Amino acid sequence: MALKAFHVSDVPNLDQVPQSASFSLYSTRFSKGLELNRAASFRIPKFLVIGHRGHGMNLLQSSDSRMKAIKENSILSFNSAAKFPIDFIEFDVQVTKDDCPVIFHDDFILSEENGTVFEKRVAELCLAEFLRYGPQREAGKDGKCLLRKTKDGKIVKWNVEIDDSLCTLEEAFHKVEPSLGFNIELKFDDNIVYQQDHLTHVLQVILQVVFEFAKDRPIIFSSFQPDAAQLVRKLQNNYPVFFLTNGGTELCYDIRRNSLEEAIKVCLEGGLQGIVSETKGVFRNPGAVPKIKESKLSLLTYGKLNNVPEAVYMQHLMGIDGVIVDFLQEISQAVADMIKPAKAVNAEEGLSEGNGETEAKSKLQFSQQELSFLLKLIPELIQH
Repeated sequence: MALKAFHVSDVPNLDQVPQSASFSLYSTRFSKGLELNRAASFRIPKFLVIGHRGHGMNLLQSSDSRMKAIKENSILSFNSAAKFPIDFIEFDVQVTKDDCPVIFHDDFILSEENGTVFEKRVAELCLAEFLRYGPQREAGKDGKCLLRKTKDGKIVKWNVEIDDSLCTLEEAFHKVEPSLGFNIELKFDDNIVYQQDHLTHVLQVILQVVFEFAKDRPIIFSSFQPDAAQLVRKLQNNYPVFFLTNGGTELCYDIRRNSLEEAIKVCLEGGLQGIVSETKGVFRNPGAVPKIKESKLSLLTYGKLNNVPEAVYMQHLMGIDGVIVDFLQEISQAVADMIKPAKAVNAEEGLSEGNGETEAKSKLQFSQQELSFLLKLIPELIQH
């Protein structure tokens, strides 16, 4: 891949939205739909809970069995997530060599043959090659052994309690519960600076599938690749686009990825609708939250801390719009308990809806241990 940067302003407007497209993202899971129009106004009407890679990511070296329960980024994982009261699932989309959008997180796919480990870039495989890895949908057919490299460089077998086949984006549209929204992460290699024509081609291939099969399903696009995020916003006006950032928790070569302030600039320059930040990035820089809101941007978060109910509730209090989580059962239940609709709270407290003197409360009653955790959380994060 040639290393050549570009300015998204140089790209012509390639708006491919069908004339009949609706500009309201509505789901039966929402009391109100997510609203987007061509002027880029966007509103999230409730605190969103989003399933990370479906039912949760696979962390194969973890001692927590929940991190190895169901194969991530699979149809089974997505439909398992749909059983919980969540709003969206998040998953990663790449495009194969023969122009098919597939769902897979890692840049490389690893396998073993005759004791030798092979590593191949997903974007350099054709669809048929990609689908040969892991369990096969055809009865009696065995797939290639699927391995994974951990963060510390170890190569382990991709063993989960309930396995499933690899899948395409089109397949997800056909087979996943239709009321469940899709947060489609546009996946690119962090170590490559992509040419303009390559990014444009990849995004057009993905958009073609989305436009053809999304129907009324709510969609949010997101990407760590700032040029891709701005470009997909320029290529279509139908769905909101969020910029993904680690919020300064790790240093990147591209300075646009190194702080929430830079993320705000990326969004405002490209007309994006929001930011998805690593949770620690927000807790370390809470002053960025009002700046994001003043810029009329939405804010979602991801990261391990989103599996801690108290950390999720703190974000709700801070005005964050939603969280991407792995432990769906625990967090969706905690959110339901912590963030009660005003009508339900009024009913519990014997208040009438017309009583303007008393504002409904939705705050959780914390134990002393929980309060201690909340008070210590932000300082500990800043130190580490």
